[in-house]
Amino acid sequence: MIKSKTRIFLVDDHPIVRRGLQLLISLEPDLMVCGDAESAPVALEKILAVKPDLVVIDLALTTGSGLDLIKQLRSQDSKVKLLVFSMRDEGVYAERALRAGANGYITKAEGTDKALEAIRLILQGKSVVSEKISAKMIERIASGGAPGQTALELLSDRELEVLEMIGAGQGSREIANQLGLSLKTVESHREHIKAKLGLNSASELVRYAINWGRSKQEMGGAS
Repeated sequence: MIKSKTRIFLVDDHPIVRRGLQLLISLEPDLMVCGDAESAPVALEKILAVKPDLVVIDLALTTGSGLDLIKQLRSQDSKVKLLVFSMRDEGVYAERALRAGANGYITKAEGTDKALEAIRLILQGKSVVSEKISAKMIERIASGGAPGQTALELLSDRELEVLEMIGAGQGSREIANQLGLSLKTVESHREHIKAKLGLNSASELVRYAINWGRSKQEMGGAS
């Protein structure tokens, strides 16, 4: 009897990344790509229809949010394996992705070969994070797991995404369109971010967001 191949679904806003992963996976005798999407709404619909064994998800999508997609998938299918493969800084987003329901988090800087390795580990039932993130999580658990150790950790997942998009030069309307939110909701998020970070004006918020984004790039992160 011929064993069926493990089915992988790809969610990424860059066609070249999807093609590269698809080519790499197609070379594996026991794996296959069963579909792909560049936005969260389309991905959710397709994934629920084709029911893959594992989904590779970028956090930055053309429409919607990778973090939201993880939460939606996990609420509707507890068995599907989820791997985040993103350029976003793992020091900021890895724990949030794992809390949302991801089984692993690796950065695109580590390359597609690392992604394939992570896929295999997750299919074996293991979690995949870097040693740095693993140590950070262990330290947090050992200290009681108290959240809010830094100002940024006070932000919700959505607020953090909005802050990063502000730092990338996106205005409220553009953010609303990309995340599928109303303009009023984005403005509300901006006000909450200012309050939590102790900022007094829109210009201070923009300056903070830009400086934060720049500091992540200097430390090796990317948005």
